[in-house]
Amino acid sequence: MPELSRRVGEFTDSVIRRMTRISDGCPGSINLSQGFPDFDPPKELLDALAEAAYKGPHQYSITFGAENFREALALKAAKTLKRTIDPEKEIVVTCGGTEAMMCAMMTICNPGDKVMVFSPFYENYGADAILSGAEPIYIPLVPPEYSFDISLIEDGFRQGAKAIIVCNPSNPCGKVFTREELSAIGELALRYDAFVVTDEVYEHIIYAPNVHVAAASLPGMFDHTITCSSLSKTYSITGWRLGYLIGPEDVIEAAKKVHDFLTVGAAAPLQEAAVAGLTLPDSYYSDLQELYTRKRDHFLAGLDRIGLKHNVPQGSYFVLVDISDFLELDEFRGWTDLEFCEWMVTNIGVAAVPGSSFFREDVNNLIRLHFARSEKTLDEALERLGKLGALLRR
Repeated sequence: MPELSRRVGEFTDSVIRRMTRISDGCPGSINLSQGFPDFDPPKELLDALAEAAYKGPHQYSITFGAENFREALALKAAKTLKRTIDPEKEIVVTCGGTEAMMCAMMTICNPGDKVMVFSPFYENYGADAILSGAEPIYIPLVPPEYSFDISLIEDGFRQGAKAIIVCNPSNPCGKVFTREELSAIGELALRYDAFVVTDEVYEHIIYAPNVHVAAASLPGMFDHTITCSSLSKTYSITGWRLGYLIGPEDVIEAAKKVHDFLTVGAAAPLQEAAVAGLTLPDSYYSDLQELYTRKRDHFLAGLDRIGLKHNVPQGSYFVLVDISDFLELDEFRGWTDLEFCEWMVTNIGVAAVPGSSFFREDVNNLIRLHFARSEKTLDEALERLGKLGALLRR
């Protein structure tokens, strides 16, 4: 057989999606690994989808997004980015946020370029850099606050980094970048004539007093920022795979070509139906924030009662749980976090993601859980996780 691409040997398959497959193979397990809700999208979207099923459209939309969908996206994004967005020249609709990020990377990166990625990171980012021919430079986010050393970012730009990827709020640690932090990053990007590529998919899942600030909204930063996002988390439609890029005209013109040859276009009837979500009133987003705040507080309080150590996410619906105490027990001594997660699915009935899949550093003591589930499901998961607490109290 001829040699395969050496690039594919530089990363593994998605451990997140792998854990879902393992969970699916264990009947009755509760999947708190891959982050998707177990409750319905807003009724407005479901009604619009039912109508689109009969009225269409059912054929290709414009490659870079149906006109009415882009117009609705532009109006919604204008509130966050603090400027008017041109739906013809500054938006590309993609097949999910995953394609949006890949499209952004392939648009700006030449072989041999460097791209900075915070660690911990959503596992796609390193693979995206490698697949686009770039070399990732990892910048540590230091717990418990997941702060960073701005001098390391400047050093990365001095090394010639073309861009830095910022997930805000961050998956997996739930960090919300402050205006001051984003401004410091932005000032360096301007000074070194580089890009900030942001992943904003959790922008509406923020916990007070934290506030989401879009990097592209900062002075002078729109022309140096590529904003990637999707409708998946905000409207509980992860299976619809509707994402988008927003950026300056010259970048978007190039991104349209990359997107065209990656996927041609996102599903036309789903774009038609999703307009109903994009035009929901502002109260929808405040209600969403309240919903996830209740879920976070409920789930973290349950973890506290069990005696499981964890961080407190500022945004997103993920929490990192410290399993160090378990790895010191005789039955788990020498185990990896992946082995512990596989054991959890079978013996506890709850699926988690090993933290090592998110870190460049040698981290083996964390697992990621999510709480985008109904209260009933979360209570059942907490009851099962209580078996872990019992192990520590023996």
